[in-house]
Amino acid sequence: MASVAAVEPAPTSDGLDAIPPTESEPLLGGPGDAIQKPNAPMINNLWLGTGWIAQIGNVLLLVVIWAGVFTHPTMKLVSPHPLLQSLGVFTLSQAILLLQPTDQPETKLLGQRGHAVLQLLSFLLFAAGISVIETNKVVSHGAHLHSAHGWLGAVTAALLLAQYVFGLLMWAFPAVLGGVDAAKALWKYHRYTGYTLFLLVLATVAAAAATPYNEGILKIKLWSILLAVALILVGTFPRIQLKKLGIQRHHTQ
Repeated sequence: MASVAAVEPAPTSDGLDAIPPTESEPLLGGPGDAIQKPNAPMINNLWLGTGWIAQIGNVLLLVVIWAGVFTHPTMKLVSPHPLLQSLGVFTLSQAILLLQPTDQPETKLLGQRGHAVLQLLSFLLFAAGISVIETNKVVSHGAHLHSAHGWLGAVTAALLLAQYVFGLLMWAFPAVLGGVDAAKALWKYHRYTGYTLFLLVLATVAAAAATPYNEGILKIKLWSILLAVALILVGTFPRIQLKKLGIQRHHTQ
């Protein structure tokens, strides 16, 4: 039987080898819409494609929460909680946006390092915010987990910790999971759980609008939080690369 020689893909105008549409296609949009170009600064990933929409949402969320805190009476064991948690959400979003468009081995490696640093920072911010509010509960003898926000926050924090450990093991200690190849096979599950947890984090933020602290003191409107959350989601999820989730679309010619 005669063998068929592999044909090199034709180079594209930007210097990249042509990538099959099903390999570079994001969740929404055309092939290559959310791919980092060779030699492009990685910081561009933060607003590439629809990323700029997410950044508007991120900034809006910070402005709404910080303005709410600093235009009302502050409490040293309560006010830092929304400030730190909002910074944690902002940093978590940047970690996702930075890594999403990476496609080549070199950009993936650099993106993973930046992603890991930002994730560590977001974890420290979340941990600090949780420590503040828990200290307040102990000092004031307040009830724990007395609201939907509290329950969502506790569950999300526990799952985030597991996600951080899982990601660290895959990236830095793959031998623990059976080697590099075994760790690579698990990456798509890390991404699935990561995006699910991002939804939980944003749901926890929205649920904070119904807490006594917000209703009685900050008075931040729910619609403003939901608008910021919607912009973050609209800017983030369309950039998801299908191949990174193990999904292939078959296009008919």
